[in-house]
Amino acid sequence: MTVTYPQLSPKAWAKAITKPAQEFPLTPLSILSGKIPEGLRGTLYRNGAGRLERGGQRVGHWLDGDGAILAVHFTDAGAKGIYRYVKTEGYLAESKAGKFLYSNYGMKFPGSTWDYWLRLLSNQDVLKNAANTSVIALPDKLLALWEGGNPHALDLQTLETKGLDNLGMLTPKHSYSAHPQRDPKTGEIFSIGTSINSGLNLYKSDRTGKIVQTAAIKLDSFSFIHSFVLAGQYLVFFLPPLQLNKLPVLLGLSSYCDAFEWQPEKGTKILVVDRETLEVVSRGETEPWFQWHFGNGCVEADGAVRLDLVRFSDFRQTNEFLREVATGQTSTYNYGTLWQIRLNPQTGKVIEMQQVVNRYCEFPVVKPQQLGQPWRYTYLALLRPSAEIGRELPDTIAHFDYQTGTLTETDLGENRYVAEPIYAGDRLNPERGWVLTVVYDGNADKSEVWVFDSDRLQEEPVCRLSLPEVIPLSFHGTWKSA
Repeated sequence: MTVTYPQLSPKAWAKAITKPAQEFPLTPLSILSGKIPEGLRGTLYRNGAGRLERGGQRVGHWLDGDGAILAVHFTDAGAKGIYRYVKTEGYLAESKAGKFLYSNYGMKFPGSTWDYWLRLLSNQDVLKNAANTSVIALPDKLLALWEGGNPHALDLQTLETKGLDNLGMLTPKHSYSAHPQRDPKTGEIFSIGTSINSGLNLYKSDRTGKIVQTAAIKLDSFSFIHSFVLAGQYLVFFLPPLQLNKLPVLLGLSSYCDAFEWQPEKGTKILVVDRETLEVVSRGETEPWFQWHFGNGCVEADGAVRLDLVRFSDFRQTNEFLREVATGQTSTYNYGTLWQIRLNPQTGKVIEMQQVVNRYCEFPVVKPQQLGQPWRYTYLALLRPSAEIGRELPDTIAHFDYQTGTLTETDLGENRYVAEPIYAGDRLNPERGWVLTVVYDGNADKSEVWVFDSDRLQEEPVCRLSLPEVIPLSFHGTWKSA
């Protein structure tokens, strides 16, 4: 598929992805303003596509870039940062060859059909595990996550890549979600893997990451399930009306991205699973939409599940916009907004549904200690009211207060872009917290780490730290307390 983009003046964010990101060793970070809170001790980890070109060619989609991890360690002696690519097998092979060697979500296999089949017949990978989407910090390792394959294990301090990690049970062909859900009370970790053969694999791990329970659920067709929600005793899935045209993908004639067909007439399917038995509780159906990310979920006093998510009316628009990001110019209208949904978990039927933030937003998160439990604030990355929808990337962070129905947001100024907000609890005061984000300053072509008081997002950051290199706009991260 050849896409022709209109010639528009590039936005400031494009400079952050024009060239491959540069690694840097463990480096003390200078304070640009404010000071590091005494109760902020631990590590911020972030993952995203650090390299979007190879040998003069661009990747086919933003989701195809090689994963690179930023770690910022906050200690009594100050903050230190380190940035390293995940040294996957595909990254190392392509670095040596100086060109693309694999297919990916938005890329077909770059070689001939004969080469493609030779690789398949010799049991070699044709699809690259990009390890670029998210991270989860375990007691003894960091996992770099990519939903098409096994996670990669890294050293928590040095970010040295240790290799693929099967978590005690995964086979090399198993996929593992980029969005596992960790129960803050039990430490249990829930994740999924989807199969092109229409299956949904469920995984329950202990607090070390070792898988201790699995289940497989048959689906009517292959569905794009990027994330799901933990809500009390339930795992809740919304399956968008997407159909994958499998044959061209299996024959190497199409990328996954181009093989998905949006079929809104089929509606969005709902799947509710018991977290203890991993058995299906109910199945339902509702109107069509697409979502990448959920904020949180819980069971309310009347037994209903309440959850929130960022909802898009059409997969094709949001997917095309993300494809365009890799080119440095976007023009496709892309509008996702925050919605709250209540449903009956025993029947899978929606009780009520309402839009709560009518602004473009993404990356909804909550306090980690409230995951799966009742919560008040959902934190978001969003566009300022003056931003041009379809051309800009998120340029402010905010939280929506479900108790008062109000949105409180930061003001970073022109041409500054944010990553997903990450909540970090204060080690000295459990009632206090901080919100961290990596900011790309398009005016100065520099990256920084900004720390906000979680209850005062409308005020200046309490601390700004300078990073030694530009960090491309990334996808997801996590906080690990010291």
